[in-house]
Amino acid sequence: MIPLATPRQDADLIAESRARPEAFAALFDRYAAMLYRYVSRRLGPEVAEDLVGETFLVAFRRRDRYDLTRPDARPWLFGIVSKLVSRHHRDEAARYRALTRSPVDDVAESPAERVEDGVRATAVRPLLAAALARLPKGDRDVLLLIAWADLSYDEVAQALGIPVGTVRSRLNRARRKVREALGHTNPLRDEE
Repeated sequence: MIPLATPRQDADLIAESRARPEAFAALFDRYAAMLYRYVSRRLGPEVAEDLVGETFLVAFRRRDRYDLTRPDARPWLFGIVSKLVSRHHRDEAARYRALTRSPVDDVAESPAERVEDGVRATAVRPLLAAALARLPKGDRDVLLLIAWADLSYDEVAQALGIPVGTVRSRLNRARRKVREALGHTNPLRDEE
């Protein structure tokens, strides 16, 4: 049996890219779609592609300063993209206002659990968008990096350059405010 090659760690690719810049392209291949989805959710697809491109341009220019003891570059990349997103705070606020005003489709009951979850999520979209728009930037960044980028507390701390304790307190505060905005219910769970 031939052993499968293990994927190279991000830090190894970044180190190699210092001598061979084309090696950096592997990071783009790994993470561009993930970053695009995150930015698209926050600002819309209109600007997502440009911000993802800018993220990798900034990362490429700063690759000599990357901490090679950190094998995973996702927190670093999400930190860069979060700073770029913050420059578009007016666009993000406008997007949340638009989602708040967007109509909720009337959907008939369905036996499929996934469809029911989708219906519930669609029904609370305006409330959720309004709650996200009202969150302070730091709280919103933490919540969305955990919820949409699927980063751990440690990775969010690294991405935003803040202590893990701050991540925990911001996340707790953001979750509390969102729960309050949704009437202390979880729309994805059946209410009986």
